[in-house]
Amino acid sequence: MTIVSGVVVFVLSWWISFFAVLPIGVRGQFEDGEITPGTEEGAPAKPMLLKKAVWATIGGAIITGIAALVVPLLLAD
Repeated sequence: MTIVSGVVVFVLSWWISFFAVLPIGVRGQFEDGEITPGTEEGAPAKPMLLKKAVWATIGGAIITGIAALVVPLLLAD
């Protein structure tokens, strides 16, 4: 796997991982009882985006590592 294909695999796996972890632990403002004026009551109270970006980075790195190990085996003649 070349550097460019590794970056592409990482970016795609990062976004897939990010969307997978995005709904984890989200509580709406109506569930917490603290609705900020002017916002939708179903909006997340604390979205924890930095924490989820870190988890997506870890997931993307793991998936990219697995792809880096498997792709050469599949392409070997």
